Amino acid sequence: MSCRILFAAGFTASRHERGQLRRQIYSSFNFSYIVSPKPVNCLTGFYFLKDEAPMSEEQKFDINQPIQVGGQAVIEGVMMRAKGMIATAVRRASGEIVVKKMPFTSVMETYPSLNKPVIRGAIGLIEMMYVGISTLNYSAEIAMEDEEAKNNNNNKGEKKEKKPQSKLALIATLIFSLAAGVGLFFFLPLFAATQFFDVSQKPFEFNIVSGAIRITILLGYLYAISKMKDVHRLFQYHGAEHKAVFAFEQNAPLTVPSAITYTRFHPRCGTSFVLQVMLIAILLFSIMDTILLQFIDQLTLPIRLATHIPFIPVLGGISYEFLKYSAKHSNSAAGKMFVAPGLWLQTITTEEPDESMMEVSLAALKAALQRD
Repeated sequence: MSCRILFAAGFTASRHERGQLRRQIYSSFNFSYIVSPKPVNCLTGFYFLKDEAPMSEEQKFDINQPIQVGGQAVIEGVMMRAKGMIATAVRRASGEIVVKKMPFTSVMETYPSLNKPVIRGAIGLIEMMYVGISTLNYSAEIAMEDEEAKNNNNNKGEKKEKKPQSKLALIATLIFSLAAGVGLFFFLPLFAATQFFDVSQKPFEFNIVSGAIRITILLGYLYAISKMKDVHRLFQYHGAEHKAVFAFEQNAPLTVPSAITYTRFHPRCGTSFVLQVMLIAILLFSIMDTILLQFIDQLTLPIRLATHIPFIPVLGGISYEFLKYSAKHSNSAAGKMFVAPGLWLQTITTEEPDESMMEVSLAALKAALQRD
């Protein structure tokens, strides 16, 4: 059932987009690019981005360490993360690109003992949720400032100083987001599978049903919001983020004419990761339920909630290891098979960006790489 849902999602794309997907799934991730002698300059709120300069060896992509740069779309912009730095670029209503840089050190760099399989994935997932919410809030503040300026043209340029959101407020937002996600994607599918299907004592069948419900909720939610105008633009910036990362990974010039030629479908997409977590959950929770039935008479909803929900960080950590493997072995049959569902999902969660969006994405990437 879930396989049919995912397959159908691939056909929400145009014929050209499906062609791109087929080439990416069944062939290697080696893409041609256009080299343009025209450099890209843009004025940011804090500094000038300089002309394209040769990359140092530290700034170049290393195939042996494929997860070096990542990011996400924000409101009218893109956040990029590289080693030691997070940069968020947002285009203001005036056309100016504002870039905010924030030094970042992972807990795993501070405590290397935590950089172990599964553990590193669980920690990284929480870190990036915190960073993601923080940068999304920053872009929202920029949008609100522009909206207020538009509505107060007679204020003679005076601006009210706003305090950035506190760490406590960010943590509260993160906890609320986690709780909402757990309720929607874990409690609701478990409840529905228990109440409406007679499979509670059949571990594999139960988790197939609950997994299919979970994936259906995800696809339905993403498809519904993709029809909103603002979210459509967000998905365009998402596509721009992927194209910029691809340009970096090919050691191509980080210019608009070069980067915009790349595909918007990337195997390490965050929304693809969510889908991968859901697919892996079917197998892992089936194994867990089978083991539990060896010690108890029957599986109930409270028991499943008490065992499945605490296992979510471990599930995220295991899924991260699969993601890391598929990124490093993207040309292998196993790697292509594992990333295929995520690439289909990106026909919903990404759109083709225009050149101005591509410029913003590259501004964020250059700032994260400290090439400004």
